[in-house]
Amino acid sequence: MGRVLFSIVLYCSLVLLFEPSFSLPLCSDSTATFTLNTTLKFCPYNGSVCCNSTEDLQLQKQYHAMNISDPSCASVVKSILCARCDPFSAKLFTVDSTPRPVPVLCNSTVSANSSQSNQAATNFCSSVWDTCQNVSFLNSPFAPSLKGQVGVPLDSNASKLTQYWQSETDFCNAFGGASGDGSVCFGGQPVTLNNTGTPSPPHGLCLEKIGNGSYLNMVAHPDGSNRAFFSNQPGKIWMATIPRQGAGGALELDESNPFVDLTDEVYFDTIFGMMGMAFHPNFSQNGRFFASFTCDKVRWQGCTGRCSCNSDVNCDPSKLGPDNGAQPCQHQIVVAEYTVNGTSSQPSLATSAKPTEVRRIFTMGLPFTSHHGGQILFGPADGYLYIMTGDGGGKGDPYNFAQNKKSLLGKIMRLDVNNIPSTEEIDKLGLWGNYSIPSGNPYKEDTGLQPEIWAYGLRNPWRCSFDSERPSYFMCGDVGENTYEEVDIITKNGNYGWRVYEGPDSFSPPDSPSRNTSPNSISPILPVMGYYHSDVNKKEGSASITAGYFYRSMSDPCMYGRYLYADLYATALWAGTETPENSGNFTTNKIPFSCAADSPIPCSSIHGSSLPTLGYIYSFGEDNSKDIFTLASSGVYRVVSPSRCNYTCSKENVTVVVSPGPSPSKSHASHLSDPYNSLVLMFSTLLLLLLGFL
Repeated sequence: MGRVLFSIVLYCSLVLLFEPSFSLPLCSDSTATFTLNTTLKFCPYNGSVCCNSTEDLQLQKQYHAMNISDPSCASVVKSILCARCDPFSAKLFTVDSTPRPVPVLCNSTVSANSSQSNQAATNFCSSVWDTCQNVSFLNSPFAPSLKGQVGVPLDSNASKLTQYWQSETDFCNAFGGASGDGSVCFGGQPVTLNNTGTPSPPHGLCLEKIGNGSYLNMVAHPDGSNRAFFSNQPGKIWMATIPRQGAGGALELDESNPFVDLTDEVYFDTIFGMMGMAFHPNFSQNGRFFASFTCDKVRWQGCTGRCSCNSDVNCDPSKLGPDNGAQPCQHQIVVAEYTVNGTSSQPSLATSAKPTEVRRIFTMGLPFTSHHGGQILFGPADGYLYIMTGDGGGKGDPYNFAQNKKSLLGKIMRLDVNNIPSTEEIDKLGLWGNYSIPSGNPYKEDTGLQPEIWAYGLRNPWRCSFDSERPSYFMCGDVGENTYEEVDIITKNGNYGWRVYEGPDSFSPPDSPSRNTSPNSISPILPVMGYYHSDVNKKEGSASITAGYFYRSMSDPCMYGRYLYADLYATALWAGTETPENSGNFTTNKIPFSCAADSPIPCSSIHGSSLPTLGYIYSFGEDNSKDIFTLASSGVYRVVSPSRCNYTCSKENVTVVVSPGPSPSKSHASHLSDPYNSLVLMFSTLLLLLLGFL
């Protein structure tokens, strides 16, 4: 019994240790930080910043207009104004989604989960009050207008803090704040994070094979159960039951009975097919789901969309000529909506769906026969549909589509599929299908650019994911041209450099009909992780990234919080570790991997190697237990406890070999609706596991 109690304490300690924090360097307009080519003249920020020289000058003018008489107070106010340039200004100037006129001023309260350095322990708010309370200055940013905070009624002639606020307590209640889990505060200097050093990489990744099928996509069932959807490239989707880890079972999936069969619509070939699927966040109630695929207008009359090579982007399809036997825009990207309504009274219990489109969300003709992208995802925080597109193909993106914000190629789009305009409104707005534009999209108000764009400058994004514990971490892999494969953190209006850059290196495109983009004219966001082709194969062009997920399962505690990605050719897996935590800076390690001897389905090995024969690694998946799956040409593999492959992990409790997962009960969704029941279920399951009853 003592060992059981120790196991419970250890498990709970690990859960507390891995509490999520949500800070990410972002500017106050939710865009990414950038590196300046010049030094700011007024604000003392360099390196990664949120102000350009024009904004720096505006802050300087604002400061001088205040006409602050006291030098000490002037210095404090200058630092507060310049916090707009801080890489963490999004967190500093926004609390509970409400923008603030000044940053959150540190009040010396620091939670145990804070990742901020000891600067947060200073009571800067108190120092501001002590230094400036009786100093006169104009246009004060400290007016009592934050979130209904009440001070002395505003006097237009007042210019001292004591005329706005009755006491330090009132002032700091309005402007002060703590540094905690998911928050930072301003202590008079640029925000810095604790650097605890780079932890040792995992000794290895252990896999178990649970399925023989070859799939391109996996999506956990939205009802929270141990079911998931799998789709293949030809166009079929199956619903499967995932076995409990350690129970020795295989994936329960009936290949002869798909959830839905879309093969009549999907054009399937080596680089064509169904590339993505997504289930509406409220699927369990509304039964809505979406598929992304390529079609051929010669073979299917429903393949009717606008050509991406058009006069708006200075492209004439009649001058392109055929590509691999196909005419320009013969093949098209389609995102279509389907439903289970009519097949079940409760959508969460449906086991099949009709292959009839409810509505066409998006259709766009492709200029060439490669670089389609095609993955689709719902944002966990905003509920919008994200669509990833490649640059359309051709060597070196010949029409520079990726950098052209009048083109939807080489982009990540963000669409609202809950508010569908009328046909007349869609035509008036020039939309590509049945959707509306979310209010936060960067080009919604610019009639000359494409309002669907969320981010751009991508060559061929292959597998994107949101961190399940930090939704602001939107990660995408982007397949390189000749030398480099990359992983990017996707942010609003981010430019990821292609075709000016390939990964971190400048790229010289071949002669093409489109004008080149000058490197000095853009502020590219460089990859946070990646690898050169020579790292995996000496032959240039012989690598292709398959991006993955942040690992959030407790099955392998030494992988927890690291980002897992691979090369398509299954010769290498990498784990990316963020250092310092929440900084957006990563170190990567290539990690060995092997297959557990007790794998439910035996693994074969590469001749002359200890590596399991995975074939091609097409994709990764995550289930509702946060376990990570590798979708390979040879089957489905799950990441399991490292000890099963004789890898050592100091954080692993080897007495617990079964990962607690969601109940397969059909009533599981109702349990999840009550957080208390969920908590009881989790600890009850854990206790039964430890006592050996499951």
